Amino acid sequence: MPKEIALTGGFAQPVFEAQAAFRLLMDAMARPGSLHKVEADVAAPGGVGPAQAALALTLVDADTPIWFDAPTPDLSAWISFHTGARLATGPDEAAFAFIGRGAAMPDGLPLGTQDYPDRSATVVIEVDSFGAGEHLWLAGPGIEGTCDLAVAGLPSGLAGLLADNRVLFPRGLDFVLTSGRDLVALPRSTRLVPKES
Repeated sequence: MPKEIALTGGFAQPVFEAQAAFRLLMDAMARPGSLHKVEADVAAPGGVGPAQAALALTLVDADTPIWFDAPTPDLSAWISFHTGARLATGPDEAAFAFIGRGAAMPDGLPLGTQDYPDRSATVVIEVDSFGAGEHLWLAGPGIEGTCDLAVAGLPSGLAGLLADNRVLFPRGLDFVLTSGRDLVALPRSTRLVPKES
């Protein structure tokens, strides 16, 4: 693996861009179903989109086990160089799980416990696009009434998983859907509701 691959593609101004990406994610979590755009120019190897890459650089450090559905040596080196994080050997160890476009949802992601719900995983899923495709009607904290989120390229069975996930609250997974630079957050407090008539 060429050394320059690991050295390139990170934040140009790490402190400021990481802060901006973190604020963006917090705003997305506070307003589930709303669309947000990552402005930083980041590029990870292995088909990881800009929003996914920016979240990895923002949320992950040397103490954070991270799992990718299809890691490559270049991606492992990039993550290690820019964050110091180690790749988890399986999804059951992950604090953050990154799922590529078209990949299946893994089994065994940490759901936290009643005493420590924060020990669950955050799942970042690359989808095809927003604004078309499968419609998810959302409700819950941060949503006034209901929200119609259209997503193309959701992993098979994700809608059912989201419905099951809400029942586990305060345990459960937090989801972030990404498409290129765009992202939408679906925290565990979000619930699916029947389509409005």
